[in-house]
Amino acid sequence: MTEVLEKQQERDRELGRISHWIGGQSVAGESGRTGPVYNPARGIQTKEVDFASVEEIDRAVQTAKEALVSWRQVSLSRRQELFFRIRELFHQRREDLAALLTEEHGKVFSDALGEVQRGLEVIEYACGIPTLLKGEFSEQASTGIDVYSIRQPMGVVAGITPFNFPAMVPMWMWAPALACGNAFILKPSEKDPSASVLTAELLQEAGLPDGVFNVVHGDKVAVDAILEHPDIGAVSFVGSTPIARYIYSTGTAKGKRVQALGGAKNHMIVLPDADLDMAADAAVSAAYGSAGERCMAISAVVTVGEIGDQFIAAVKERLPKVKVGPGTEPDNEMGPLITREHRDKVASYLDSGKEQGAEVVADGRETAPDGDGFFLGVSLLDKVTPEMDAYKDEIFGPVLSVVRAGTYGEAIKLVNENQYGNGVAIFTRDGGAARQFQHEVEVGMVGVNVPIPVPVAYYSFGGWKGSLFGDSHIYGPEGINFYTRGKVVTSRWPDPATSKVDLGFPQTR
Repeated sequence: MTEVLEKQQERDRELGRISHWIGGQSVAGESGRTGPVYNPARGIQTKEVDFASVEEIDRAVQTAKEALVSWRQVSLSRRQELFFRIRELFHQRREDLAALLTEEHGKVFSDALGEVQRGLEVIEYACGIPTLLKGEFSEQASTGIDVYSIRQPMGVVAGITPFNFPAMVPMWMWAPALACGNAFILKPSEKDPSASVLTAELLQEAGLPDGVFNVVHGDKVAVDAILEHPDIGAVSFVGSTPIARYIYSTGTAKGKRVQALGGAKNHMIVLPDADLDMAADAAVSAAYGSAGERCMAISAVVTVGEIGDQFIAAVKERLPKVKVGPGTEPDNEMGPLITREHRDKVASYLDSGKEQGAEVVADGRETAPDGDGFFLGVSLLDKVTPEMDAYKDEIFGPVLSVVRAGTYGEAIKLVNENQYGNGVAIFTRDGGAARQFQHEVEVGMVGVNVPIPVPVAYYSFGGWKGSLFGDSHIYGPEGINFYTRGKVVTSRWPDPATSKVDLGFPQTR
């Protein structure tokens, strides 16, 4: 046993161990199960993360439950004061967070800073929590009776987050949840978990009471334990559609409130009157940013009419200028993919696309940087049809598919018949066409000459169809509603001398 322990300690020193955060301190895993964490730009394992057991999840829940007793009693003004401190501290340490994202996810540093900033905007929104939780009051709703509404925290809630935004998506969840008075348990992606641990440390430094925010790492064992735990009232999830469907069906079957955001196949429609240079710039930016590992990435461009060849030429002209390499080098614009397996899967769509009749305009395997990193260069497929795998699947990598449509009607039919309904964009100079499009299109987020229409923090983010399970979008007003329960109070303070027995139906006049 001593020999085994010594070997484990040696491995921890070599790799760096990422442990859970429970009750305001780092807690080493006890399950004996771990997972590798890679530096994808170098292609080597650099850390090891503990995987939680069912018992460890329960420990985190009980810790959160105990902390909740006093946390939910903290006044709105005190919570607001705390969130202002949280905002300032995260702003000061944004480069430290971004550096972890670049190291473990691979996205370039400027992109990582942008991710942190979009998360900060949700924290800033949460700073207005006294206004956001205001109820309604009706004096003299009936004679001597007042009616008012209040919103109260759900209790212990959990977030299960994806690898592509290790800082921002958790912020989308924990910021409104904590501001509303809940205790929070975060299960981040096991592929890039360090940002969540730093988040926990910063929240403690800002003054959040211990136990209110906890981090547990793991795989399906941890996820299922969260979904089945009777003391967790609500679960937020962002990830692929199959897992989102599982999270939603399992969580709701256990009586939980669930918001589960799934996958996407975001289209960008380019009408004949569009400025093709502007459209090409937007398509390249939205398709290849963060190596295409964004749920709001543009992965399919639909050209309308006779502009297809011109558009392809404009995009092709821009591809050699995209600098691909390690995210730590400031001139690079696109980093590696998250794992070697994912890189290989993404690359396979170039082969299947060609086999199924698409034209490979740019093959990223030929332009990928040398070395052991999980790199794939920018890739472009033309003449893609809806029957092809490259169109049907969420590739989640730097592969842009171009579909040719004869008319506007054909283009919108493609979008509306797709199984996903996350985001869509239209590029045009025709205001009437744009207005018609936003009215007819069946997706949750629409961009007009905006390629990635992620709503600002005071609106809510979420799709339709296979991109969202549940009826609540994330952050913004819907996020506040998700993490609270409504209560309506009817009150009267009568003169006891007027009290009498009345078996009639209660009157409202």
